[in-house]
Amino acid sequence: MSYSLARHLRHVRHLSTAAAAAASASSSSSSSSSSISVSRAKSILRSEFDPDKALEIYSSVSKHYASPLASRYAQDLTVKRLAKSRRFADIETLIESHKNDPKITQEPYLSTLIRSYGIAGMFQHALRTFNQMEELGTPRSSISFNALLSACNQSKLFDQVPKFFEEIPKRYGILPDKISYGILVKSYCESGLSDKAISMLKEMEEKGVEITAITFTTILDALYKQGQSDRAEKVWHEMAKKGCLDVGAYNVKIMFAHGGDPENVKALIDEMSNAGLKPDTISYNYLMTSYCKSGMMTEAKKVYAELEETGCHPNAATFRTLIYYLCRSGDFETGYKVFKQSAFRRKIPDFGTLRHLVEGLVQKKKTKEAKGLIRTVKKKFPTYFLNVWRKLEEDLGLAGVDSSPAADDVQEATS
Repeated sequence: MSYSLARHLRHVRHLSTAAAAAASASSSSSSSSSSISVSRAKSILRSEFDPDKALEIYSSVSKHYASPLASRYAQDLTVKRLAKSRRFADIETLIESHKNDPKITQEPYLSTLIRSYGIAGMFQHALRTFNQMEELGTPRSSISFNALLSACNQSKLFDQVPKFFEEIPKRYGILPDKISYGILVKSYCESGLSDKAISMLKEMEEKGVEITAITFTTILDALYKQGQSDRAEKVWHEMAKKGCLDVGAYNVKIMFAHGGDPENVKALIDEMSNAGLKPDTISYNYLMTSYCKSGMMTEAKKVYAELEETGCHPNAATFRTLIYYLCRSGDFETGYKVFKQSAFRRKIPDFGTLRHLVEGLVQKKKTKEAKGLIRTVKKKFPTYFLNVWRKLEEDLGLAGVDSSPAADDVQEATS
């Protein structure tokens, strides 16, 4: 066990670093670990990329969760941060420590541990946890079975899912449910076996298992990706007949069926609205992207500007896409304004996207803005991630430039 993680787990009540991280994110210098609410912790974790800080924030509130489902989101985010840094030993120590919790006898609680191992790609650990359920005094049902199947998919072991789907129900007397079948269908689709996936629909009907919109959409997505548009349309019509068309299904169709024509995307969004469905951020992102790819930047910026009016909020993909195409069109000033909004919402794009923006700002003699952007990023990401930014500063001659904040510095947006 690393010293850092051991300290976190032994002293959950004395995490001053967690308090500092929360204070920085919430502009409250008086925050303490005990004052971080569960919902606030989730909000911070969504945008905290430093695995140590994420771990400390999670540890400071993990014992306050009232239910397994409440803890799952924060736990998964923390595991993702550790996995990205390849801190697998720390992930194991963190998850194994939860097995000492009295809630371990609750199947939903244990299932969150299986899922978290899956997110980290540690399937053997997920399987071991599933096999320990008798020893831990935890009952088995489709809940933990589905968690194991999901962990298998998340670990990219798609070919193993059918085997477990066949063996485990027989061994433990578990009856696969609609979620189990949905995960199995996903594994077939990811393996390129769309015929097998479609055959599962017939089996589900024969066994009286509900075919969910998610299961249908998984097959729809796979068929479009494989270029089988005609078969995808047949599935689409079957979904319409069964009343399974939802926003997710429309977004899949928008992604693949618009042919790059913004008017076609807009027509599908209108069709969705006329069907009584509310287009979401993903829907509008596709519309904005289609405008960008068609060189219609005025229209793209309008979609972005009106996003809030539709009841939606920009996500990371919104900012990444718009900034990228604004840079391609040479509109670095607007790109910087959009970056500030991404920082305010804690959805800062990746280095590859922002590098073009920094280079463009320097070309336009907007040195203070370039420095403000880099300063914001340096505060946001962990130290080990910042070497590429330091090199970019040196390459652009910004390393020795006065870095005092400009009047509209991004720091104000993130404070």
